[in-house]
Amino acid sequence: MTNYKAKRSNLKELLSKSGMTLESLERNTNIPRGQLDDFLSKKVMNLNCAMTISKELNCQIEDLYVWASDVK
Repeated sequence: MTNYKAKRSNLKELLSKSGMTLESLERNTNIPRGQLDDFLSKKVMNLNCAMTISKELNCQIEDLYVWASDVK
């Protein structure tokens, strides 16, 4: 079995790639700026926020993080 762990957030890169600002993401998703700032760091977002952000950025939920895996 392979276990996965979020290594770091990929949100900053995805925002840059999309051309969207953090302010636009906040406005379009109604996720507070402080919470988005947390997501820019390694803090893991809940499934509802991840789905909302992934739809807004037109990406998969998995794309929101760089993942590390280990095989057990």
